[in-house]
Amino acid sequence: MVTMTLDKVRLLRFALVAIGVIFVVGVPVLMMTSSSWSWSPSQHEYEQMIMGVYMTLGIFLIRAAWDPIANRSLIGFTIWSSLVHGAIMLVQSIVDVGDRDNLLGDIPALFAVAAILWFLMPTTPEPDRVRS
Repeated sequence: MVTMTLDKVRLLRFALVAIGVIFVVGVPVLMMTSSSWSWSPSQHEYEQMIMGVYMTLGIFLIRAAWDPIANRSLIGFTIWSSLVHGAIMLVQSIVDVGDRDNLLGDIPALFAVAAILWFLMPTTPEPDRVRS
């Protein structure tokens, strides 16, 4: 049985829709208009690939808002993929001076997505222990 307060479910639904819309609309706009969200030097093929992946994830996050409990694995994937993506970019921005703009753009955004969804993630109680 999954336990969540009604308020937390509402906040999770709102967060899923908001993050989904940002992924569908915001990421492409930011990648086309901001140096802290695009590759330097420009690599249009990779940028289009990332935009396509995040736009697809955004659509599924919006759909997940209808039943967040049934979509826990998608939410978990979004949390962990955001953490991994942000961590890799953090290391790259420390090592490569040309990637330092990411410290002000997508790295904090990826960690924020992970933190928000982690906090709102549906929880399950401890399973009953089987007695022998």
